[in-house]
This record gives sequence, C-alpha cells and structure tokens, in this order.
Amino acid sequence: MKIAIIGSGGVGGYFGAKMAKAGLDVTFLARGEHLKALKNSGLSVKSVLGDFNVDNVKATDNIQEIGFVDLVILGVKAWQIKEIAPRLKSIIKHETTVLPLQNGVLAAQELKEQIDEKNIIGGLCRIISKIESPGVINHLGVTPTILFGALNNAKTERVLKIKALFDTAQINATIAENIQTELWKKFISICVSGLLAVSKTTYGEMRTLKETRQMMIDLLNEVYQVSQKVGIQLEEGFLDKTISFIDTYPYDSTSSLTRDVWEGKPSEIEYQNGTVVQLGAKYGVETPVNKFIYNCILPMELKARK
Repeated sequence: MKIAIIGSGGVGGYFGAKMAKAGLDVTFLARGEHLKALKNSGLSVKSVLGDFNVDNVKATDNIQEIGFVDLVILGVKAWQIKEIAPRLKSIIKHETTVLPLQNGVLAAQELKEQIDEKNIIGGLCRIISKIESPGVINHLGVTPTILFGALNNAKTERVLKIKALFDTAQINATIAENIQTELWKKFISICVSGLLAVSKTTYGEMRTLKETRQMMIDLLNEVYQVSQKVGIQLEEGFLDKTISFIDTYPYDSTSSLTRDVWEGKPSEIEYQNGTVVQLGAKYGVETPVNKFIYNCILPMELKARK
C-alpha cells in the first residue's frame, strides 16, 4: 500500500515515521528546512516512549510528484484543508482513502467540497508533539492514538485494511463505533487551547490556579451544551472524564494552537473556539467564555494572516 503524508509536522511526522520505520511505502509532503533535513538526514523522533530514526526518507514539496496513492493521511492544520483539498485530486485514484486527522469537526465536510465522499473517512488523533528542529519530531506526551471510521460508521473492507496497516506499524489505532461522537469528544477538550493562549499558561499552570481552572470548566460545559443541541450522544459523566484526562497532561505542556498564537502564526482558532461561537449562535446556546477567548485572539489572528 502506498501512503502519502500531507503535512509532516508533529502529527504527520510522528505517525508517518512509525509507518516508514515499519517498512511501509511512505512519502512525506514537507517544505523548507524541514524538507531539506528529511531528504539529507532522514527523520528523527524523540519520544517519551523511546526515540527512533528513519533513514532514506521519501519527501517532496510538490504533491504531484507523489503520484497516485492508496492512503492519504492529512496532518496539515485545520485551516489548510480548504487550500490543500483541490491539490489532492492529483494523487487520488478510485480506491484511494483520505484520512483527515485535523482538530475540530469540519475537516470531512470541507473535503467533500472538492473530493468524492466515497474516498473520505473520518479520523482524529491524540498526541502532544511538535517539530523540535528540521527533521526532528518531539513527542512530548499522551499515548499516540488514532481513532477513525467510515463517515456512516460501517465496518467496511477499506476501514479494516487501514486498521491492519496501523497494526503493522505498531500504531495504537481503533475503529470508532461512532466517528462523529469521537470527533466531538476531542473537540470539546481541545477548545481549552485558546484559554492557554489568552492566559499565557501551560496546562499545568492553567488547571492549578482556581480562577483559570473554573474558566476551563465553564468553557468545556459550553461546548458540551452545544454538542447536545447538535445531537451528539455522549456518555454520562463525560465532562468529568475530560477534566480528569486534562489533569494528566504534562505540567509544562501546551497545544499547537497555543504556541501558534504566542508565536504570531496563523492558528486554528476559527476551527476551535470560533466554531463553538458560531454553532452556539446557530442553536441558541450562550457561549460567553468561548466568545471571550475567540474575540481576544481574533485581532492577533488577523495580524498573523496579513
């Protein structure tokens, strides 16, 4: 099976490296110094679970050079989906599967504007990782996990083949019983990233201080209330479980959105707190904490995109 990793940062770089290390046919789409390092020195992964290296990496900055593939894993930022979707057509054949791992709940919907729905499945990942330096991925925390499934939640042959592929690469992957529910479960928790950005705290600092911890709880509850209006089925006690999970994050860790805002880069704010505000308005749910966070970050976001 031929695999394309579109976006070779903390997510694509890590999972792509695991597959390449297992001997699978993987090509990375990358750019700049990161691309040069991949071509010249290979890909190095520093991980709390054990470091490893991949030599002789196949990488390019021209998506057309990849050719037709069987599996496309999208590791780009959520806001880059609309930009990359038309270009994916050059590597998609009839039986190709496109697996988006973006934050938020809009990736599959935006892909369907350019790509046939039959080629798209739903997916998400859990990992705290980043590019430490060109050619080096640092996995900082959380057991790397992929949840995925057909958009209609059917256990298709396509889905089972991808599960077998991940098993070969020793990637902790699960076929979701309901991929939409799983996407919302992650979406609720990641919206805390905007609070970190505004309060200039790490996860540990934010959850330890009484005032910011309460803001976190209020924020999570707002997103939960929106999910219920949308019709997402979540188990009883889900919010308490989410808070307990956030309490396990490394004290000094942050999120990619948080770091992007701090560094003056374009971020996923529209796909996180911005989406909560928009859906809240659509379904008549008050979202004051998410609105505050979104409105605080919006001016910085507009400057970053100039």
